[in-house]
Amino acid sequence: MKPVKIVRSRTVVLPTTDIDTDQIISARFLTTTSREGLGQHVFYDLRYDSDGNEKPDFVLNKPESEGCRILVGGNNFGCGSSREHAPWALLDYGFTAVISTEIADIFRNNSLKNGLLAIVVDAQTQEWLLDNPGADVRIDVEAATLTLPDETVVGFPIDSFAQHCLIEGIDQLGFLQRLAPSIKSYEENRSWKP
Repeated sequence: MKPVKIVRSRTVVLPTTDIDTDQIISARFLTTTSREGLGQHVFYDLRYDSDGNEKPDFVLNKPESEGCRILVGGNNFGCGSSREHAPWALLDYGFTAVISTEIADIFRNNSLKNGLLAIVVDAQTQEWLLDNPGADVRIDVEAATLTLPDETVVGFPIDSFAQHCLIEGIDQLGFLQRLAPSIKSYEENRSWKP
């Protein structure tokens, strides 16, 4: 994982409510345990017609969405089944953050564990973001703030362990591996043996 400290980007807005993990990446694409290449399938059934041609009216197929790293979704983003492939697909596509007023707990946890910021904001901020697609925003992970183009700063909740891992660019296993010398020392020097 790469460290995620500051994210500056224009936003892509997908205002649909109840975007579930099957819409993010359909179950038919879950045949791999690799993260690479999943981005081509993100929102597949919304992006492409039955012949595999891009739907020109879908937001990710529009030129102004090119290079945007922040996705603003409608309420209840990431609901549905638990699948780590959903944040993997969003990351592989190029997103670094998803913002909504409500993000499903399992999706949010999977996202944070895999390096995708899943940010919950208040309704007023959400409404402004939905009404202003393509807005240049700044996310500061350490400060847990989102800064809008008019310099309005909005705080967001983030678990301190997830925040630490994002800033350091490590996952849970990486965190434990960093502690290996201390764990080994404890095991070797403890007074009791299992």
